[in-house]
Amino acid sequence: MTTPAFFEDETQLAPPRTVRIDLDDGSFILRSPVALRPYARCVGEWLERWARETPDALALAERDESGDGWRRLSYGGLRRAVGAVAQGLLHLGVPKDRPVVILSDNAIDHAVLMLAAMHVGRTVCSLSSAYSRLAKDPTRLHGMLQALDPALIYASDATVYGPSLAGCGVDATCVFSRHADAHAGALPFERLLQTQETPAVMQAFEAILPDDHAKYLLTSGSTGRPKVVINTHRMLCANQQMMAQTWRFLDQEKPVLVDWLPWSHTFGGNHNFNMVLCHGGALYIDEGRPAPGLIEKTVRNLREVRPTLLFNVPRGYDMLLPYLEADEALAAQVLSRLRLTFYAAAALAPSTWQRLEAVAERARPDRPLWLTTSWGATETSPAITSAHWRLDGAGCIGAPLPGLELKLVPNGDKLEMRVKGVSVFPGYRNAPRESSEAFDDEGYYRIGDAGFLAHAERPERGVMFNGRVAEDFKLSSGTWVSVGTLRVDLVSRLAPLAQDIVITGHDRAEIGMLVFPSPQAAQRPREELHAALQRVMRELHAAGAGSSQCPVRALVLGTPPDIDAGEITDKGYINQRAVLARRAEEVARLHLDTPDAEVVRLT
Repeated sequence: MTTPAFFEDETQLAPPRTVRIDLDDGSFILRSPVALRPYARCVGEWLERWARETPDALALAERDESGDGWRRLSYGGLRRAVGAVAQGLLHLGVPKDRPVVILSDNAIDHAVLMLAAMHVGRTVCSLSSAYSRLAKDPTRLHGMLQALDPALIYASDATVYGPSLAGCGVDATCVFSRHADAHAGALPFERLLQTQETPAVMQAFEAILPDDHAKYLLTSGSTGRPKVVINTHRMLCANQQMMAQTWRFLDQEKPVLVDWLPWSHTFGGNHNFNMVLCHGGALYIDEGRPAPGLIEKTVRNLREVRPTLLFNVPRGYDMLLPYLEADEALAAQVLSRLRLTFYAAAALAPSTWQRLEAVAERARPDRPLWLTTSWGATETSPAITSAHWRLDGAGCIGAPLPGLELKLVPNGDKLEMRVKGVSVFPGYRNAPRESSEAFDDEGYYRIGDAGFLAHAERPERGVMFNGRVAEDFKLSSGTWVSVGTLRVDLVSRLAPLAQDIVITGHDRAEIGMLVFPSPQAAQRPREELHAALQRVMRELHAAGAGSSQCPVRALVLGTPPDIDAGEITDKGYINQRAVLARRAEEVARLHLDTPDAEVVRLT
């Protein structure tokens, strides 16, 4: 599995190669010298291939109604179900210019409908279930539905999701897998599954062009009001080809995943789901989440399935680690077949990296675990870079994939990263102004993140992530604060007591911290976390950290981040802007000249 020889074997991993082109204005371009090879015309070509070549191989699995076993669907069965539902969509007259919208969580029926829509050239949009199932106020959902104007809306259960649709103001056919009779005029999903496929399905499939819209994905809202991102078939297919040319072992080992990451986001829906489909692998849909009461389900599924690739966000690993650290047998089972452990969507704290390596060293001492990452966005479908070599620690996001150019442009004290290439989106749906503003004069997408070369003279060593340009702020002294890098350092220093931290101090004289305590901290005396905060602030001060790198006050928050308020996404990362806006009173309290006793001050 993952041995030093693996990293040197060019049949397994592409060797790191990057070209740097310096420009007169101080910016420079990074690109792979390797040409992008031909890729599929549309997403459905992957399904057609594996249904033909390996019809009995497992494609998808989800927990059955008993919760003890798995409902499984082979590639042949998946293709038959997709064909039937695709025919049903044609019978319903779903037009090309009005999408199919899916409201509920990852499930086999969700996957079938998603693939069926794309198979006949219809666009699909999976919305986060937080907008309908978890949110108390459906106003935001209604606004999204009105902007999307779907022809068909699907959800798993009418009794759960139906009430959120009341008064949405959209004329669409509603389809539910369960209790459709509880929603006036709705159709049961089973009726679509029972439709007899006709030649019309393949006629529509063969008419799909690479630049046709495949999906609409909504931005997370971490950078402002969510926008509808166009994902074309070309984008999705080209991005998987980029990864296949880099992770060459995918052509030799069909991936097996246990994955909870929502298909309403590009990480779970494009990177992971499409990787399995592209290579004929198996995806076990994880009903767990990185949250108390749900992480236990993830642990159970990982133990049973023993995946070959493990994808997660940093919060997911932070929640999983206590189980792996406490149970050596569990760690040995979960890690037994792993080719790699991959994180994305947020920066990983160095302490989390070290704990993962320590667990792996105990569980499989003869096979070091490959910890790696990538970097991208909803608008890039998603991967722009890949760290396809052995890393020494967190922070490096890799080098550009074949077919893409990464441009680093001076912006204040940082280098802003911009990208151009075949897997970059054409624009936002029905938003010409926002689309125009997203690109610079040379056609590079302005992603808003910053980075710098890990080694100035060796670009093949990759790029170090340096936070979001928009998150950074100035103190009243005019000194810039690099929020992303400081936050990761503080979370790591406070591990395992801090689940996350939001940096404060915009236009103020000092930096502060709003601290979300971890589940471990919640089980210990509050004074222990206060003492740890004092210790970290003293360490930074003693090390000579300046005003932009040394917080001098902290406030431990009594309530967790609120998903309804947008403080945390359903991928599990903090939305700094939303927290600061919603907790303005706590920010003001933290920065009072004479703060109360709950504010921890540097002494």
